[in-house]
Amino acid sequence: AWVLGCVTTVPYLKRAHAYKDAVAKGAEAELSVGTFNYPVLMAADIFIYGADVVPVGADQKQHIEFARDFAQKFNARYGEVFNIPEPIIVESVKTVPGVDGRKMSKSYDNTIPLFATDEEIRKIVMSIVTDSKRPEDKKDPEQDTIFLLHKLFAEEDQLREIERRYREGGMGYKESKEILIENIIRFIAPLRKRREEIASDTETVLAILKNGGEYARSRAKERMMEVRRAAGLSID
Repeated sequence: AWVLGCVTTVPYLKRAHAYKDAVAKGAEAELSVGTFNYPVLMAADIFIYGADVVPVGADQKQHIEFARDFAQKFNARYGEVFNIPEPIIVESVKTVPGVDGRKMSKSYDNTIPLFATDEEIRKIVMSIVTDSKRPEDKKDPEQDTIFLLHKLFAEEDQLREIERRYREGGMGYKESKEILIENIIRFIAPLRKRREEIASDTETVLAILKNGGEYARSRAKERMMEVRRAAGLSID
């Protein structure tokens, strides 16, 4: 990250969405160096293991664009060391809506935790913001957060039926939320159970983390030697 930071400029990093958001909110003076340099760190994480492709959401595409620029700048100056990564953005999940209608983000505190309890899921889904339309009123499903979340959890036939009832009238938001709650719980239940099983075996978890860390460090060490040699920071 330090090496990459030496081949980029402050004006370039000021193009980052997080920085622009901080400026727009008047919080630039409180912005940490870590936040400002975060795009560089993300690029370093990609390059250190030689990733060719990176799966991201639509809002993270800029990070991959930054990484590509960093790689090209470094390669132009020091030789072909880094490959140029490509983003993979799955259209159906490129942006997941949060319960307040904005994109889902921990920063916005509008998430549905993947391993939440049934009661937590119910409480969160029931808090999803809706308009004042009555059950019999016609609704545009693409403008409704509940329906957009249905797309992630409902079976195809059920989704079509929900959409029909939205457009024709006859489905209230409470019923829609109840269906969503049922589908989320059904999806999460086996994942939650498996997570609890894994978490109960602390010894195995720590061993996996240790072994993975050792392997990652060995890969990273090799890559850093390449980078140091190319940049003239190594004498061996």
